[in-house]
Amino acid sequence: MIRIPVNSLRHTILARLVLMYLVVILPIILLGVYLYNWSYTNASEEISRNSLAQLSSYLDGLNREIEWLEIQQFDILQESELHKIAVTWEMMDSAEKRSSVNYLLHRLTSIKNSSPYIKDIYVHILSIGKTISASNAVRTLDRQRYDEIRSIGERSGARLMRQGDSLQLTASKFGGKNADDPLYLVQIELDNDKLKDSLKPLGVYPGSGSILIAERAGFTLSSTGTPPGLLDDFIKTNKGLNDSTVLLDIGKMEYHFNIANSDKLGLSIVSYLPEGTVKRPLIKFNLWAWVFAVTSVFAIIVYALSTYRYVHRPLLSLVQSFRRMEDGTLDIPIQHEQKDEFGYLYDRFNQMLVKLQTLIDQDFKQKLMMQKAELKQLQSQIKPHFLYNSFFILNSLAKTGDTDRIELFTIMLGEYYRFIARNGEDHVTLSEEIKHARMYTEIQQLRFSRRIRVQFDELPADMQRTKVPRLIVQPLIENAYEHSLESMPNEGFLRVTFEHTGPECLIKVEDNGVSIDDAGLEALQHRVSSPAESHEMTGMINIHRRILLTYGEGSGLFLSRSSLGGLQAAIRIKIREENGDVQTADR
Repeated sequence: MIRIPVNSLRHTILARLVLMYLVVILPIILLGVYLYNWSYTNASEEISRNSLAQLSSYLDGLNREIEWLEIQQFDILQESELHKIAVTWEMMDSAEKRSSVNYLLHRLTSIKNSSPYIKDIYVHILSIGKTISASNAVRTLDRQRYDEIRSIGERSGARLMRQGDSLQLTASKFGGKNADDPLYLVQIELDNDKLKDSLKPLGVYPGSGSILIAERAGFTLSSTGTPPGLLDDFIKTNKGLNDSTVLLDIGKMEYHFNIANSDKLGLSIVSYLPEGTVKRPLIKFNLWAWVFAVTSVFAIIVYALSTYRYVHRPLLSLVQSFRRMEDGTLDIPIQHEQKDEFGYLYDRFNQMLVKLQTLIDQDFKQKLMMQKAELKQLQSQIKPHFLYNSFFILNSLAKTGDTDRIELFTIMLGEYYRFIARNGEDHVTLSEEIKHARMYTEIQQLRFSRRIRVQFDELPADMQRTKVPRLIVQPLIENAYEHSLESMPNEGFLRVTFEHTGPECLIKVEDNGVSIDDAGLEALQHRVSSPAESHEMTGMINIHRRILLTYGEGSGLFLSRSSLGGLQAAIRIKIREENGDVQTADR
């Protein structure tokens, strides 16, 4: 699994490329959604405006028709023949009665045929107990129906009233002997079927229809095809019949309702239109919008995957290779078969690894050769300096005739020179190095046993197998004798101690000399820690460089003021222990 070498995914090139693609494509998608909603809103508003205009026009036409019927009704009330029948019926002979009735029937029939909305027209004459109608001629007056008509008219006070299942127009003529009862009453019954037919032109859209409502009269009339229960649900949901356009959820469907009112007639007309019909012209647009949205999402996914495969993943591989190179792994080239720009970068990276490995090998070999040369130089420096001092000691022992000490001294001197003169290996165990340093100290004690006191601790067992460069401890002890302890007027003190804490070994060589002040100590530490700035290759610099080269950063020789008052030279070795052996630092 490829790990993303960034703090978070949002900082990757992949995320930025996908984000840029979204920045381009999302406005187009949002524009499509906006256009769809805008088109739907405009279509809905346009349909509502047209419907309201149609409803208002219908009510105006119906009002004109009712006004014309009322005029005809008024003309009948003023008809002299009708008045004559109502007042002088008993005094008329049969011929006159027949003539007047035929005239009145002709007149009623003429009015009925003049309007398609009239189902029948009645004249109720209470004084003679007769009802004359255009359809049924002369019949006996139905007193119950007559009283019902009068009662409804007096209660409602509206132009249109309901009797049975139909709307009625009524008008009365008073002036007889009984002032409470009219001479006659003219009733025009409107034809429900014709009213339904008049509502059909209002339903121009599929699934649409209209409802005529006389709220005060308690009359409703729906166009053909109105869903059952729609009117009742509408009245329950929308209590007010004000001019408006409302969207209601009735049953399992949404409907657009447009309402128009006529205060003159006391009528309201409501048109309904299913929501699906409004959206039907936009179905193709909606379909293409979904196709576009799905295609856009698919394009985003394809773009993201292709960007990840052809840009992000090759770039991650290159970044990880750089990370490995930073960690010191130079033997893992990028395996690839690409022929594009990344292939070129991979080839250049692999070539860089080869060149870098070559340069490092050359530099490392050069450092090893330099280290060996410095070691040889150090060995050559040690031999002459120590050799003539050893002969002086041997001469003194010979003069005293102390053969036992001469034997011991020559054995120690032989072991000492055998250790520094061998060229077989550059690294020894720390126990061997400390044994050599202890032997050197004992040889020096033969010279300075009265003036210099030595504390040489035992090497801890867990440090004995640690591999170290040769000649890193003895030169520090020699430096303490030569530059500090030998010239002291008072008793000198040399202390060699060991510490082992976790992955760190510490070897301290301290004295109580006063040959170096704080400024000199700081300058000496700077020369040791920055050997590249120093043109003089001293023993301390040699030791520091060999330890640093072997164990890496954090290891080396560190100088400070000792608690004894003199110089403290501390060798610090950072190690990794596996089976008790030290692993040298990565080169």
